[in-house]
Amino acid sequence: MTETTEPTPPTQAADRPALPDRLSVDPRSPHHIAAVFEHEVGIRLNDKERNDVEEYCISERWVKVPAGKALDRKGHPLMIKLKGKVEAFYK
Repeated sequence: MTETTEPTPPTQAADRPALPDRLSVDPRSPHHIAAVFEHEVGIRLNDKERNDVEEYCISERWVKVPAGKALDRKGHPLMIKLKGKVEAFYK
C-alpha cells in the first residue's frame, strides 16, 4: 500500500503582507497600503482590542479614532489620538 502525500497549501501567514509600522484606512493617506486591507486587521491598544481605529503607529505608540459624530468642514470625522501600547495583528 502506497500513501500519496498531497502538497500542503501555503499557510495563510505566508500570503499576507507584513504589517507596517504605520497604517491608515484612508485611501488618500500616504500610509494607506491596499494589499494589507485585503485581509482583516485587528488593533490592540493597552491589551484591549479596538474596532474603531482609523490610523495607528506602533513605534510612536498611538492610534487615531473618530471623536464621536463630529465632522470637519469637508465632512470627514474629527480624529483624536490615544496613546499607549499598540499591537497590530491579522484576525
